Amino acid sequence: MSFAWLKRYVPHGLYGRAALILILPVVTLQLVVSIVFIQRHFDGVTVQMTRNVSRELVLLSEAAARPGSATMAQLSEPLAITVVPVDAAAVPAGNLRRWFDLSGLAVIRTLDQVLPGLRAVELPDDYNVRVFLDSAAGPLEMTFARVRVSASNPHQLLVNMVFFGILMTAIAFIYLRNQLRPITRLAAAAEAFGRGRIEPYRPGGAIEVRAAGSAFLDMRNRIERQIEQRTLMLSGVSHDLRTPLTRLKLGLSMLEDDTERAEMEGDVDDMERMLDGFLSFARGASEDEVEEVDPIALVRDVVSDAKRAGGQVELAAAEGAGVIRIRPMAIRRALDNLITNANRYGERAEVSVTLSEKSLRIRVEDDGPGIPRESREEAVKPFARLDQARNQNRGSGVGLGLSITADIARAHGGVLRLGESTRMGGLQADIVIAR
Repeated sequence: MSFAWLKRYVPHGLYGRAALILILPVVTLQLVVSIVFIQRHFDGVTVQMTRNVSRELVLLSEAAARPGSATMAQLSEPLAITVVPVDAAAVPAGNLRRWFDLSGLAVIRTLDQVLPGLRAVELPDDYNVRVFLDSAAGPLEMTFARVRVSASNPHQLLVNMVFFGILMTAIAFIYLRNQLRPITRLAAAAEAFGRGRIEPYRPGGAIEVRAAGSAFLDMRNRIERQIEQRTLMLSGVSHDLRTPLTRLKLGLSMLEDDTERAEMEGDVDDMERMLDGFLSFARGASEDEVEEVDPIALVRDVVSDAKRAGGQVELAAAEGAGVIRIRPMAIRRALDNLITNANRYGERAEVSVTLSEKSLRIRVEDDGPGIPRESREEAVKPFARLDQARNQNRGSGVGLGLSITADIARAHGGVLRLGESTRMGGLQADIVIAR
């Protein structure tokens, strides 16, 4: 049997599910106990008490049939039952009971079963019961206290049950919240690390939660060490290679053959661009701190700088307002990479930015050949060169532009999505970051 349909009704948060696990069994148990207890206790007690009173009513009815006898008057006073003869026209046509008087149902039902000649039963309030029945002396109205046929204060059970149920649930929820707090702290630290931020965290809570927290800290430290080692290695290699490149440039400047020198200087420039790409890939998104930045203004600045540098790019749309916590230099580099790729493989590019309550989306579109759907996953890998799908007349890069952009998006807890531009026909690259 599948219970997938229940998922839409189950709370999504940890606190909500814990509260449901805590409250649902308690409420169910209280309902079951209340129903069983009320049915077995109050109903049974009411029936038993009513049967006892019915015997007294029968005794008084028989005593009223003895003319000239003082027996009924002698019995009614100690039995605390008032007996009054009434006319047949004054006898009610049916029983009287308030709609919420549940124990009154048992009283009427029992009296109807055991009292011969019963005409009507009236339960006008919580204090009196009036019974009309036929006797040998004529119709009689017998009045007695309601407490003689019903258990007193039946609402106390419900009041006590609700009060202590709420009290114990509140105490249990406070304890449960203290147990869930370390889990939420661990989740917040993991989410922050996924967005590229390092927040202080110390394991706490139960043994299992402490173990998970310690494992998270170990994993975070290993990842940080790996990133640091990669950065140092690539930065060191790129830095060391600049010295021989400088020597090559100096030696080439002394050659007399301009044709041969121009070709070799082009090769050296290509190597220098590769080194710059390696350095950018090594730095990733960790070179600056997280700040509250207006992304609309940031995108405008990047587009303006690209236009001043000779790029064919326009800001097509800018929607939304506000600030978001990002690394501005990293986002600037990612957007520069997308604009550079768009100008390299297309004639022009358009940039749009949308800031909503839930996410930030920066979109770059071009009119180039685009990237086939089956090659888009390969395109974001480091050193990927999809030359067969792109225009070769614009030159080629190192193969790190999209990879660096994807790393920056992931470091902000976002994603880089590649698609086909419906307006321009080329590549559509979206950087989407959740707020």
